[in-house]
Amino acid sequence: MVNTSQLIDELQHQPDFPAAVEELQKRLEQERSRRQEYYALLHEDGKAEFINGEIIYQSPVKRKHWKVSIRLSTLLHNYVETNQLGEVGVEKVMVSLSRNDYEPDIVFFSNEKAGGFQPDQMHFPAPDFVVEIVSESTESRDRGVKFDDYAVHGVQEYWIIDPEERSIEQYLLQGKTFELYQKLTGAGLLKSTAIRDFTVEISSLF
Repeated sequence: MVNTSQLIDELQHQPDFPAAVEELQKRLEQERSRRQEYYALLHEDGKAEFINGEIIYQSPVKRKHWKVSIRLSTLLHNYVETNQLGEVGVEKVMVSLSRNDYEPDIVFFSNEKAGGFQPDQMHFPAPDFVVEIVSESTESRDRGVKFDDYAVHGVQEYWIIDPEERSIEQYLLQGKTFELYQKLTGAGLLKSTAIRDFTVEISSLF
């Protein structure tokens, strides 16, 4: 992840620093305008994300993708509901961060965050737990901009699931970055830290 303070320090020592700041402000305003256009285009039937000023439309997922999503989200939902731990969302939950809007595959919000949610709410803060199920078209973002953005905004735990490899990578937040805690392939018991005592045998997901 880029060191923001270092970039600003380097920019500040350039002779055209004021002009550069004006250009940055101009681009931010343009990006905010595009973000409002994105919100106006949204509808419940399509899936799209707003990332670094661009609208990214998602193509339909493969069967092995949604099978994993359904199996894991069902286990999570039942566990969280039974233990009254918060709320689990799937696919169309829009996570609106300071700059970008994402629709992760699976999210979990603790009671502390979910307690203030409203019935008609459409934009949600950073979850406590996020799952992304990678595909060829999404993997670079799931491991790149989303990886960094989720960490900066305080997501406590991030799972990256690869249906092709039949693997789950479990990342835990350390400061403002994620560190790989473990990676399991094929089989093995995985225990969440953000969702108290939730465990899953990963072979049951594929």
